[in-house]
Amino acid sequence: MEGLIKISNIAKHYKIGTEVVRALADVSMSISKNEYVALMGPSGSGKSTLMNILGCLDTPTKGQYILNGTDVSRLLDNELAEIRNKEIGFVFQTFNLLPRSTALENVMLPLIYAGIGKAEREKRAKEVMEQVNLADRMDHRPNELSGGQRQRVAVARALVNNPSIILADEPTGNLDTKTSIEIMGLFEEIHKNGNTIILVTHEEDIARHAHRIVRLRDGLIETDTQNTDIARVSQPV
Repeated sequence: MEGLIKISNIAKHYKIGTEVVRALADVSMSISKNEYVALMGPSGSGKSTLMNILGCLDTPTKGQYILNGTDVSRLLDNELAEIRNKEIGFVFQTFNLLPRSTALENVMLPLIYAGIGKAEREKRAKEVMEQVNLADRMDHRPNELSGGQRQRVAVARALVNNPSIILADEPTGNLDTKTSIEIMGLFEEIHKNGNTIILVTHEEDIARHAHRIVRLRDGLIETDTQNTDIARVSQPV
């Protein structure tokens, strides 16, 4: 498989008053195109810091991060923003939708930042709304949608730019069990369509949907294993 992400000896230190907090100590890993990886770990393990670095929301204190052939570890904020919009689709626990905009307008937002014309924006946004089974909800605002439908809008927005990576941060954290299963089924479909997915979760049953599970502890990778149960969890529920 073709390499998409390669991080080498990544560390991240924060200074809080006189104390230095080492959120990441020394992390190296590679992720290939079309992998489905879960990042796990207890609070304070470094998984959120690693997610922020992988998502180009933060830069490491030391080490190198190559994303799709570009060294992003030393980019300036505006350069990081450009890479983020082009390479990464984000799905958050809290959906992060604009409340006064319709579902379709929310999905089109990344394409506006990318400078894509209105007709092409609408065409592409409608395509991904159909992909997440929300073609009949395009004109609804977030408060007119269920939690699961809102998360589907967020997934469509993450897909609309054809990003290299879908980065999902606790995407089922605000959903009930039935809706969580539906959303994880949607991620499985997205993965089958060729997308690379990085899932950040503290829930074992959600992580089991991924094909590879990376566990962090104290700013280090504790284990990095293939999910041997995947054949079982991939069966229709």
